[in-house]
Amino acid sequence: MMSPDTEDALAEIIRTASGPLLVQGNGTKAGMLRPVQASATISTANVAGITLYAPNELVMSAKSGTRLVEIEAALAKAGQQMICEPPHIHGENQTIGGIVGSNLSGPRRVTGGAMRDHVLGVRAVNGNGEILKFGGRVLKNVTGLDVGKLLTGSFGTLAVMTEITFKVLPVSEATGTVVLSGLDAVRGVAALSAGLGSPFSVSGAAYLPHEKKVFLRIEDFASSVKYRTEKLASQLAEFGAAAILDTDASKIFWRDVRDCKFLDDAPAMWRLSVVPSAGPAILAALAPLGVTGFLDWGGGLVNLSGPANEATHQAVCDAARAVGGMWWLMRAPDPLRTAVDVVPPEPPALAAIRARVQASFDPRGILNPGRLRAA
Repeated sequence: MMSPDTEDALAEIIRTASGPLLVQGNGTKAGMLRPVQASATISTANVAGITLYAPNELVMSAKSGTRLVEIEAALAKAGQQMICEPPHIHGENQTIGGIVGSNLSGPRRVTGGAMRDHVLGVRAVNGNGEILKFGGRVLKNVTGLDVGKLLTGSFGTLAVMTEITFKVLPVSEATGTVVLSGLDAVRGVAALSAGLGSPFSVSGAAYLPHEKKVFLRIEDFASSVKYRTEKLASQLAEFGAAAILDTDASKIFWRDVRDCKFLDDAPAMWRLSVVPSAGPAILAALAPLGVTGFLDWGGGLVNLSGPANEATHQAVCDAARAVGGMWWLMRAPDPLRTAVDVVPPEPPALAAIRARVQASFDPRGILNPGRLRAA
């Protein structure tokens, strides 16, 4: 494994590479999507460190190998946090480059947006070994095409990011969670939708089918949280009497939602993005196959775990496809990840556009080939 500690050294490795490269940070997402068949591995783990932090401007810049826990610790000292609440489902060694490269987002994504929405600028090295810079370090930026958003979620297949600049958010003084019990999945999603449609600025909306409970989060000043949770509970009275979790209990619960702690340790894990009304039927259809899960993002995100075999994976894909949804295979043994579509196939027109974009960034096709789809 090659672990350069500067951007220039990384660029030189890519420029002189004679074959495909597996691009990673600390390798925490190695079991996600497809395995990469490469002749060499390049790690950005040593291209690390926070290069800019302006708390008053709500902006941070960090090299791509900087660990997420280090970034979160620095933000916490100033009473701030990452807006999209990135999940820790791949352990504590994951890097900011891995989070941005995968566009992984947590419960606050339902109202606060995904990681992609908060990227202001990036530095990266393309497949020719050229160092590129896009965007900047200000919240209002009109420098042209927002390539940073294009690279976010590309899993290192277009360019290797070396530095990312992103927006951050103050930590709220208090957090409260309205809990509704005894609801089946259909009623649960109805309650989630009602909560998100209320005027009380819900920032988290999850349903746990095994507990038959709905959870709706509100974050703000303590007096505002108290008022709004009570008003929300009253507005949702048709769904039954509500309990309210305090700040400490809320933080523990939403951390577990963020990190998918409510899934079992089954060998395969999927994330489905669907219309909220489709979630209950998907859970019911897959339960006989030993697939369990829970709903986040108001029902729009279905987190699932179950047996790692092609039949089960196909059933999960079919369930998502039937409602016009998307799927991602988040965890599975290599043989399954090699044999199946880990993300939905692209329509021909979209595939043609992607191929042109790919060719412009990585004309030799050496960066993480086959990570998203069979090469």
